[in-house]
Parts: sequence; structure tokens; C-alpha cells
Amino acid sequence: MAEASTANLGSGCEEKRHEGSSSESVPPGTTISRVKLLDTMVDTFLQKLVAAGSYQRFTDCYKCFYQLQPEMTQRIYDKFIAQLQTSIREEISDIKEEGNLEAVLNALDKIVEEGEVRKEPAWRPSGIPEKDLHSVMAPYFLQQRDTLRRHVQKQEAENQQLADAVLAGRRQVEELQLQVQARQQAWQALHREQRELVAVLREPE
Repeated sequence: MAEASTANLGSGCEEKRHEGSSSESVPPGTTISRVKLLDTMVDTFLQKLVAAGSYQRFTDCYKCFYQLQPEMTQRIYDKFIAQLQTSIREEISDIKEEGNLEAVLNALDKIVEEGEVRKEPAWRPSGIPEKDLHSVMAPYFLQQRDTLRRHVQKQEAENQQLADAVLAGRRQVEELQLQVQARQQAWQALHREQRELVAVLREPE
């Protein structure tokens, strides 16, 4: 019974696949939007994923359980495949929403369509992409370079002022240390003279 349901499931998938391919077939030369191409890629990926994880491989991994409960194994497999497809589609939908992919792809389609209709070289006056890109980007980069130079010069001036202030502070500290040392030496000399004077006064006549 499990083999029959597996065959029915496979045939049903094949029929849906053929129906989808026939309904989505387009005449040659027709442009397909990138959003539809992305959806088609997702569908193709899911089909190949289901084919790679066939029921036969699933039962090979769980032989003992399959031999005991073949119908339950079939239901578990069907539930697993359905949840796997749903999870993948939801994840891709979240990615499309976070990256605003549909709007981006539609905008890209519009740009391509406008480019096919336009015959003249849009914004490229010379027709040479490298030359025109250089003519547009070079002034911008030169302006950015001048701005960075001004910032660097300003920062260097501020750093120099800070360095001068630090040196001036060091000189003040050195002068204070010299003054303290001189006063200490003067105090020691005075103290020594006082002791000598006291000693002389105490001597008997």
C-alpha cells in the first residue's frame, strides 16, 4: 500500500510539474520578469530537493520503522516534505521582504526595458564607458580628496597646539622643581647655620 501511495504521489507531482511547465511556457523572445524567474528558480529547487529526498531514500534510513509501520512512515514522509517546502518558501519570502527584492528586480527590469528602447548612448557622450565614468567620478574623488586634506591639516594643527601645550606644561613643571630644590637647599643651609650658631653660643668662655 505504501508503494502504491508513493507511486501515486510521484505521478501526481509529475502531472503537476508538466501542467506548471505548460502553463508557464512563453513564446521565444518574450521577456520574463526577474521576479517570476526567481519564483521559478525556487520552484525548480524545491522539485529537485524533493527528488533528491525521495521516499525510497527515506525508508532506507528508517528500515526498521518502515517494516513495522509502512503507512505511518508514508504519512511522516509526506508531512516532512510539506513542512520542508513551507519552511523554505517562508524563509525565501522573508529574505525578499527584508531586501525589498521585488521592487529592486522590477526596477532593474524597467531599466533594461528603457535601455532596449533607447538607441542613443544615454549619459555616455563619448560612447566609451571608461572615459565617461572617469569624467563623472574624477571630480567627485578630487573633491573628496581636498576635503580629507583640509580635515587632516586641521587635525594636524590641533595636534601641534596640544603638543606645544604639553611642552609648556613640562617646562613649568621643571621650573617648579628647580624652585623647590633651590628653596630646599636654602632651608638646609639656614638650618645648618642655625645649628652652628647655637653650638658657638653654648661653648664656655
